[in-house]
Amino acid sequence: MDRSESPSPVIEQRAYARVGLLGNPSDVYFGQCLSFTLANFWASVRLEPSDELVIRPHPTHDLVNFQSLDHLVDRLDREGYYGGVRLLMAICKVFRNYCKENKIDLRGGNFTLSYDTNIPRQAGLSGSSAIVRAALGCLIDFYEVRELIKVEIRPNLVLSAEKELGIVAGLQDRVAQVYGGLVYMDFSKEHMDKLGHGIYTPMDISLLPPLHLIYAENPSDSGKVHSTVRQRWLNGDEFIISSMKEVANVAVEGRKALLEKDYSRFATLMNRNFDLRRSMFGDDALGALNLEMVEVARRVGAASKFTGSGGAVVVFCPDGPSQVKQLEDACEKAGFKIEQVKVVPSLLNEADLKTLSK
Repeated sequence: MDRSESPSPVIEQRAYARVGLLGNPSDVYFGQCLSFTLANFWASVRLEPSDELVIRPHPTHDLVNFQSLDHLVDRLDREGYYGGVRLLMAICKVFRNYCKENKIDLRGGNFTLSYDTNIPRQAGLSGSSAIVRAALGCLIDFYEVRELIKVEIRPNLVLSAEKELGIVAGLQDRVAQVYGGLVYMDFSKEHMDKLGHGIYTPMDISLLPPLHLIYAENPSDSGKVHSTVRQRWLNGDEFIISSMKEVANVAVEGRKALLEKDYSRFATLMNRNFDLRRSMFGDDALGALNLEMVEVARRVGAASKFTGSGGAVVVFCPDGPSQVKQLEDACEKAGFKIEQVKVVPSLLNEADLKTLSK
């Protein structure tokens, strides 16, 4: 049925912030990762049929009217130059090109896309990819092609849209946001070369211990942290190559620890993951504020590591509520925000599951 002849309902999709639990940043180095989606923060995209195709700017994040020159400069210093309009445009382009290349017929009229988000900016929680992921879900449902675009391929489409805009990132975040819940990911070169994607295994979210999130109101830019390490890896730097393999193995061991409910081992692995990252990137690249978030947790005996490339930290308090209280007090004193982690269960529905490779 042609949508131009029959009005379609409004479609809304929500995509959640992502926490890289173990193994990051080895996803861009043919490694392994454990990640989950965070119910505390999300981005939502709304698609409604319209006569023309319209990408609607957000009144706050795509602000173009200012009270003064000082207001404009202050806004740019705090929020940067980019809102979400470019993200919506990029995924529309990538989606259309993918469907055209794969002979997927897109019948229908035009639409208006708008978005909203409460994910803290530049906090290493994958706020940009959440907007793209939610928009992709809207497009898939609007054109009724959910069973024609494999679940495993969708993270690649999200990443492709971001690469269009020069955003430096790996597949891990996008996999977590497409699948939802807790996911173990194997990005081994063999899989990536043969399939074009990794092997993704959903896990029971009840295996996770209680976790907390620490973040700063004015964090560093998470897009700058990969650069020098990436080049050294490409140049064959033995220290970087061996360290990145060890980071990937942290995820392998972490999955085993969760399945065995060995939370003492799990805490050790969280700390090891961060220590390896620190040894590769160095303190200057990681930034003093990010390091202090990790140290605030460690000073009370908690395990901690970045959720992404900086801006937020995931924390496990193995000693329970009394240690959590110490952590809360320490965060308040340091000026950091802290929240108990709420994990989103799997987002895949029956139509999605039908597309999974056997």
